[in-house]
Amino acid sequence: MAHWIQTFRAGSDCEAAVLVTIEQIRGSTPREIGTAMLVTSDHFYGTIGGGNLEYQALKLARQQLAENTPDKTHRFPLAASLGQCCGGWVSLSFNTVAPDQAWCEAYLQQQEAQTNRLPVLLFGAGHVGSALVAVLQNLPFDVTWVDERESLFPDSTLPDVKVICHDDPVAEVMDAPANSRCLIMTHSHTLDFELVDAALKRGFPYIGLIGSQTKRKSFRKRLKQRGMSESMLGNLICPIGIEGIQDKAPAVIAVSVAAQLLTLAP
Repeated sequence: MAHWIQTFRAGSDCEAAVLVTIEQIRGSTPREIGTAMLVTSDHFYGTIGGGNLEYQALKLARQQLAENTPDKTHRFPLAASLGQCCGGWVSLSFNTVAPDQAWCEAYLQQQEAQTNRLPVLLFGAGHVGSALVAVLQNLPFDVTWVDERESLFPDSTLPDVKVICHDDPVAEVMDAPANSRCLIMTHSHTLDFELVDAALKRGFPYIGLIGSQTKRKSFRKRLKQRGMSESMLGNLICPIGIEGIQDKAPAVIAVSVAAQLLTLAP
Protein backbone atom coordinates (compact mmCIF):
# COMPACT_ATOMS: atom_id res chain seq x y z
CA MET A 1 0.00 0.00 0.00
CA ALA A 2 1.45 3.34 -1.03
CA HIS A 3 2.15 5.53 2.01
CA TRP A 4 2.00 9.33 2.11
CA ILE A 5 5.60 9.43 3.32
CA GLN A 6 6.67 8.16 -0.10
CA THR A 7 5.00 11.14 -1.77
CA PHE A 8 6.69 13.51 0.68
CA ARG A 9 10.10 11.89 0.27
CA ALA A 10 9.92 12.12 -3.52
CA GLY A 11 9.28 15.84 -3.71
CA SER A 12 10.44 17.66 -0.60
CA ASP A 13 13.70 18.89 0.87
CA CYS A 14 12.38 20.80 3.89
CA GLU A 15 14.52 20.88 7.02
CA ALA A 16 11.74 20.72 9.60
CA ALA A 17 8.16 19.49 9.81
CA VAL A 18 5.65 18.52 12.49
CA LEU A 19 4.36 14.98 12.71
CA VAL A 20 0.76 15.05 13.94
CA THR A 21 -0.38 11.67 15.28
CA ILE A 22 -3.66 10.44 16.76
CA GLU A 23 -2.62 9.11 20.18
CA GLN A 24 -5.98 8.47 21.85
CA ILE A 25 -9.62 8.41 20.83
CA ARG A 26 -12.97 8.12 22.57
CA GLY A 27 -16.37 7.58 21.00
CA SER A 28 -17.00 8.30 17.33
CA THR A 29 -13.92 9.71 15.60
CA PRO A 30 -12.89 10.25 11.96
CA ARG A 31 -9.72 8.11 12.07
CA GLU A 32 -8.08 5.47 14.24
CA ILE A 33 -5.16 5.56 16.70
CA GLY A 34 -1.80 5.83 14.95
CA THR A 35 -3.09 7.78 11.96
CA ALA A 36 -0.69 10.62 11.20
CA MET A 37 0.10 13.48 8.86
CA LEU A 38 3.29 15.41 8.25
CA VAL A 39 2.94 19.19 8.21
CA THR A 40 5.42 21.62 6.62
CA SER A 41 5.16 25.38 6.42
CA ASP A 42 3.24 25.25 3.13
CA HIS A 43 2.10 21.66 2.56
CA PHE A 44 0.88 18.60 4.43
CA TYR A 45 0.98 14.89 3.67
CA GLY A 46 -1.50 12.31 4.89
CA THR A 47 -4.74 13.07 6.71
CA ILE A 48 -6.15 12.64 10.20
CA GLY A 49 -9.71 12.80 8.94
CA GLY A 50 -10.33 16.21 7.44
CA GLY A 51 -12.85 18.73 8.70
CA ASN A 52 -12.29 21.25 11.44
CA LEU A 53 -10.12 18.83 13.44
CA GLU A 54 -7.57 18.70 10.64
CA TYR A 55 -7.80 22.46 10.05
CA GLN A 56 -7.03 23.19 13.72
CA ALA A 57 -4.24 20.60 13.76
CA LEU A 58 -2.61 22.21 10.72
CA LYS A 59 -2.85 25.60 12.36
CA LEU A 60 -1.22 24.40 15.60
CA ALA A 61 1.49 22.46 13.75
CA ARG A 62 2.48 25.45 11.64
CA GLN A 63 2.46 27.68 14.70
CA GLN A 64 4.83 25.21 16.39
CA LEU A 65 7.12 25.36 13.36
CA ALA A 66 7.07 29.14 13.09
CA GLU A 67 7.65 29.77 16.80
CA ASN A 68 9.93 26.79 17.42
CA THR A 69 7.88 25.76 20.46
CA PRO A 70 8.26 22.40 22.26
CA ASP A 71 6.43 19.24 21.24
CA LYS A 72 2.99 18.90 22.79
CA THR A 73 -0.20 16.88 23.03
CA HIS A 74 -3.61 18.46 22.56
CA ARG A 75 -7.07 17.01 23.18
CA PHE A 76 -9.96 17.97 20.89
CA PRO A 77 -13.62 17.34 21.88
CA LEU A 78 -15.04 16.93 18.38
CA ALA A 79 -18.63 18.00 18.92
CA ALA A 80 -18.21 20.49 21.75
CA SER A 81 -15.34 22.60 20.43
CA LEU A 82 -14.99 21.73 16.75
CA GLY A 83 -18.61 21.39 15.68
CA GLN A 84 -18.06 18.03 13.98
CA CYS A 85 -20.82 15.45 13.94
CA CYS A 86 -18.51 12.83 15.48
CA GLY A 87 -19.41 12.65 19.16
CA GLY A 88 -16.08 11.64 20.67
CA TRP A 89 -12.73 13.25 21.34
CA VAL A 90 -9.26 12.92 19.85
CA SER A 91 -5.87 13.44 21.46
CA LEU A 92 -3.16 14.54 19.01
CA SER A 93 0.60 14.67 19.51
CA PHE A 94 2.66 17.35 17.73
CA ASN A 95 6.31 16.40 17.28
CA THR A 96 8.84 18.47 15.35
CA VAL A 97 11.06 16.27 13.18
CA ALA A 98 13.87 16.66 10.65
CA PRO A 99 12.35 14.68 7.75
CA ASP A 100 15.49 13.72 5.86
CA GLN A 101 15.80 10.50 3.88
CA ALA A 102 16.93 8.51 6.93
CA TRP A 103 13.98 9.68 9.01
CA CYS A 104 11.52 8.92 6.21
CA GLU A 105 12.91 5.42 5.74
CA ALA A 106 12.80 4.67 9.46
CA TYR A 107 9.26 5.99 9.81
CA LEU A 108 8.04 3.97 6.82
CA GLN A 109 9.62 0.78 8.16
CA GLN A 110 7.99 1.37 11.53
CA GLN A 111 4.58 1.82 9.95
CA GLU A 112 4.92 -1.26 7.78
CA ALA A 113 5.91 -3.34 10.80
CA GLN A 114 2.80 -2.21 12.67
CA THR A 115 0.37 -2.78 9.80
CA ASN A 116 -1.63 -5.99 9.91
CA ARG A 117 -1.51 -6.85 6.23
CA LEU A 118 -3.48 -9.78 4.82
CA PRO A 119 -2.28 -12.00 1.98
CA VAL A 120 -4.34 -12.09 -1.20
CA LEU A 121 -3.77 -14.76 -3.83
CA LEU A 122 -5.16 -13.49 -7.12
CA PHE A 123 -5.36 -15.66 -10.23
CA GLY A 124 -5.93 -13.85 -13.51
CA ALA A 125 -4.34 -10.81 -15.13
CA GLY A 126 -7.23 -9.89 -17.40
CA HIS A 127 -9.34 -6.73 -17.24
CA VAL A 128 -10.92 -7.46 -13.86
CA GLY A 129 -7.72 -8.80 -12.31
CA SER A 130 -5.79 -5.73 -13.39
CA ALA A 131 -8.49 -3.39 -12.09
CA LEU A 132 -8.58 -5.26 -8.78
CA VAL A 133 -4.81 -5.04 -8.28
CA ALA A 134 -5.01 -1.28 -8.88
CA VAL A 135 -7.44 -1.05 -5.95
CA LEU A 136 -5.85 -3.58 -3.60
CA GLN A 137 -2.37 -2.06 -3.79
CA ASN A 138 -3.73 0.96 -1.89
CA LEU A 139 -5.29 -1.18 0.85
CA PRO A 140 -3.78 -3.30 3.68
CA PHE A 141 -3.19 -6.38 1.54
CA ASP A 142 -0.10 -8.15 0.23
CA VAL A 143 -1.06 -9.42 -3.21
CA THR A 144 0.40 -12.39 -5.03
CA TRP A 145 -0.76 -12.06 -8.64
CA VAL A 146 -0.56 -15.18 -10.78
CA ASP A 147 -1.09 -15.74 -14.51
CA GLU A 148 0.38 -17.85 -17.29
CA ARG A 149 0.55 -14.89 -19.67
CA GLU A 150 3.54 -12.73 -18.84
CA SER A 151 2.62 -10.09 -21.44
CA LEU A 152 -0.46 -9.07 -19.43
CA PHE A 153 1.47 -7.92 -16.38
CA PRO A 154 2.52 -4.24 -16.14
CA ASP A 155 6.10 -3.34 -16.92
CA SER A 156 6.60 -1.35 -13.73
CA THR A 157 6.83 -2.81 -10.23
CA LEU A 158 3.71 -2.37 -8.11
CA PRO A 159 3.95 -1.73 -4.35
CA ASP A 160 2.99 -4.74 -2.21
CA VAL A 161 2.26 -6.86 -5.30
CA LYS A 162 4.27 -9.98 -6.12
CA VAL A 163 3.87 -10.97 -9.76
CA ILE A 164 4.24 -14.66 -10.68
CA CYS A 165 4.16 -15.97 -14.23
CA HIS A 166 3.64 -19.73 -13.88
CA ASP A 167 2.67 -22.30 -16.47
CA ASP A 168 0.99 -24.29 -13.67
CA PRO A 169 -0.92 -21.72 -11.57
CA VAL A 170 -2.54 -24.46 -9.45
CA ALA A 171 0.85 -25.17 -7.89
CA GLU A 172 0.82 -21.69 -6.35
CA VAL A 173 -2.19 -22.64 -4.21
CA MET A 174 -0.06 -25.03 -2.20
CA ASP A 175 2.62 -22.42 -1.48
CA ALA A 176 0.29 -19.64 -0.31
CA PRO A 177 -0.13 -18.72 3.39
CA ALA A 178 -3.02 -20.52 5.09
CA ASN A 179 -4.85 -17.25 5.78
CA SER A 180 -4.78 -16.12 2.14
CA ARG A 181 -7.84 -14.57 0.54
CA CYS A 182 -8.04 -16.44 -2.76
CA LEU A 183 -9.57 -14.82 -5.86
CA ILE A 184 -10.01 -16.78 -9.07
CA MET A 185 -10.70 -14.97 -12.35
CA THR A 186 -8.64 -16.52 -15.11
CA HIS A 187 -9.29 -16.71 -18.86
CA SER A 188 -10.18 -20.41 -18.65
CA HIS A 189 -13.17 -22.12 -17.00
CA THR A 190 -11.14 -25.33 -16.88
CA LEU A 191 -8.34 -23.60 -14.99
CA ASP A 192 -10.84 -21.81 -12.76
CA PHE A 193 -12.31 -25.18 -11.79
CA GLU A 194 -8.97 -26.73 -10.92
CA LEU A 195 -8.01 -23.67 -8.89
CA VAL A 196 -11.30 -23.77 -6.97
CA ASP A 197 -10.80 -27.46 -6.25
CA ALA A 198 -7.28 -26.87 -4.93
CA ALA A 199 -8.26 -23.77 -2.93
CA LEU A 200 -11.20 -25.50 -1.24
CA LYS A 201 -8.92 -28.34 -0.21
CA ARG A 202 -6.50 -25.79 1.31
CA GLY A 203 -9.35 -24.34 3.34
CA PHE A 204 -8.64 -20.64 2.74
CA PRO A 205 -10.92 -18.32 4.76
CA TYR A 206 -12.14 -16.62 1.56
CA ILE A 207 -12.39 -18.24 -1.88
CA GLY A 208 -13.98 -15.96 -4.46
CA LEU A 209 -14.77 -17.08 -8.00
CA ILE A 210 -15.79 -14.61 -10.68
CA GLY A 211 -18.90 -15.69 -12.53
CA SER A 212 -22.64 -16.18 -12.32
CA GLN A 213 -24.94 -18.33 -10.20
CA THR A 214 -25.04 -20.74 -13.15
CA LYS A 215 -21.26 -21.11 -13.05
CA ARG A 216 -21.41 -21.66 -9.31
CA LYS A 217 -24.03 -24.43 -9.65
CA SER A 218 -22.04 -26.11 -12.40
CA PHE A 219 -18.82 -26.05 -10.38
CA ARG A 220 -20.56 -27.30 -7.23
CA LYS A 221 -22.05 -30.25 -9.11
CA ARG A 222 -18.70 -31.26 -10.59
CA LEU A 223 -16.91 -30.80 -7.27
CA LYS A 224 -19.45 -33.04 -5.53
CA GLN A 225 -18.74 -35.67 -8.16
CA ARG A 226 -15.10 -35.46 -7.07
CA GLY A 227 -16.16 -36.13 -3.50
CA MET A 228 -16.16 -32.58 -2.16
CA SER A 229 -18.29 -32.26 0.99
CA GLU A 230 -21.11 -29.77 1.38
CA SER A 231 -19.32 -28.06 4.25
CA MET A 232 -16.23 -27.48 2.11
CA LEU A 233 -18.33 -26.20 -0.79
CA GLY A 234 -19.88 -23.64 1.53
CA ASN A 235 -16.61 -21.70 1.49
CA LEU A 236 -16.96 -20.88 -2.20
CA ILE A 237 -18.23 -17.36 -2.94
CA CYS A 238 -19.64 -16.89 -6.43
CA PRO A 239 -20.59 -14.35 -7.69
CA ILE A 240 -17.99 -12.25 -5.88
CA GLY A 241 -18.37 -8.75 -4.46
CA ILE A 242 -20.87 -7.11 -2.16
CA GLU A 243 -24.55 -7.53 -2.93
CA GLY A 244 -26.64 -4.91 -4.68
CA ILE A 245 -24.12 -3.76 -7.30
CA GLN A 246 -25.26 -4.69 -10.80
CA ASP A 247 -22.64 -2.92 -12.93
CA LYS A 248 -20.21 -5.40 -14.51
CA ALA A 249 -17.50 -2.92 -15.50
CA PRO A 250 -14.06 -4.16 -14.32
CA ALA A 251 -13.44 -1.09 -12.15
CA VAL A 252 -16.83 -1.51 -10.45
CA ILE A 253 -16.27 -5.21 -9.81
CA ALA A 254 -12.84 -4.39 -8.39
CA VAL A 255 -14.22 -1.90 -5.88
CA SER A 256 -17.02 -4.30 -4.92
CA VAL A 257 -14.60 -7.19 -4.33
CA ALA A 258 -12.18 -4.99 -2.38
CA ALA A 259 -15.04 -3.88 -0.15
CA GLN A 260 -16.02 -7.51 0.44
CA LEU A 261 -12.47 -8.39 1.42
CA LEU A 262 -12.35 -5.50 3.88
CA THR A 263 -15.58 -6.67 5.55
CA LEU A 264 -13.96 -10.06 6.13
CA ALA A 265 -10.68 -8.73 7.57
CA PRO A 266 -8.80 -9.84 9.54
